[in-house]
Formats: sequence, structure tokens, C-alpha cells
Amino acid sequence: MIICVFAASSSRIDNEYGEDTVKLGSLLAKAGMDVVYGGGGIGLMGKLADAVLANGGKITGVIPSFMKKEGQGHRGLSELIITGDMSERKKRMFAMADAVVALPGGIGTLEELTEAITLKQLSLFDGPVIILNTLGYYNSLLDFIDNMIDKNFMRLEHKGIWEIVNTPEEVIIALNKKEGGNEEWRKIAKI
Repeated sequence: MIICVFAASSSRIDNEYGEDTVKLGSLLAKAGMDVVYGGGGIGLMGKLADAVLANGGKITGVIPSFMKKEGQGHRGLSELIITGDMSERKKRMFAMADAVVALPGGIGTLEELTEAITLKQLSLFDGPVIILNTLGYYNSLLDFIDNMIDKNFMRLEHKGIWEIVNTPEEVIIALNKKEGGNEEWRKIAKI
């Protein structure tokens, strides 16, 4: 199983986020799950890669050429794929992935998470989408989505597209569920 992980590149965040990221990287490697991620060497991305590698796991980075040229890539990955731009990067990551896990992150991580939800809503991605809600990081986003639902911009049923967990251990439990994708999401996408 290949897990696509989206995460922050910021190295100025609270230690608890890094601790959960290291724990998740360790658990993924020990579970024999390969990881694909954005290829960065700092912040939560760097901590994830280091933890996967330290525990004998395989991690593939996918990074746009301009970021690679600026020295933003992790130097010790199992594999590094260089793309022409950010859109190609995401497309490649989604194509490789059996599941998506979103860790806390900035606007880029938010954009990647919402694209994963959108692709699943349109039945273009059928793997699990798991949100690791360390320290309640995503609570405001989840409240905003509830507002979308309350105002009929999104169906209540679509809350079933993702799963919210609070610990790295719960991520592994969610990934090991044997539930299949829901090919019906697109059929109910219209409000």
C-alpha cells in the first residue's frame, strides 16, 4: 500500500506536530506501507521522511524542478521524482497513492487536502482520505465544512469522504480498514 502524505514545510511550529509526524512515519514504515510525499527536507515533511527512513521504510518524494533547484528537496530519499510544476506534482502523487493522509500544514497542504476530497467526491480517487487532527488543528476547517453543509453547498453524505483521527496510531487503524471506495459519490455530487 502506498500512502500519500501531505504536510507542512514550516519548521517554526510547535513540537507536538513534529512528534506526531515522527510517530506516524515510524508506524507507516513498521507497517510496511510505502510513502509518497512532496519531497521537502524541512518542517513536517522532513521529519516524516527522516522517520520513515530511520525505520527501514521506503519514501518517494515528488518535487517541482524549481523547488529542487532552490535546494528544498530532501537529500536521502528512496526515490525523488522531479516534475515540471505543482499541478504535475499533485497529479503524480495522487496517481501513485492508495490512500491520502493530511497532517497539519499551511495553504499548500489545505489545497492538497481539498483536492483529495474533491477527487473522491467526483469518484476520481477511491482510496481513504484521512485527516490527522493533531491538537485540534483542523477544527476550524471542519466547522467551515459543516457551514457549507448547513447552507446546502455540500451534501451531508459527503462527510463520509474523509475520516478524522487524533493520533498517528488511529491513522494506521483507519488505513487498515478493509472498506472499499464508494463509486456512488459522483452520483450524489449534485445538490
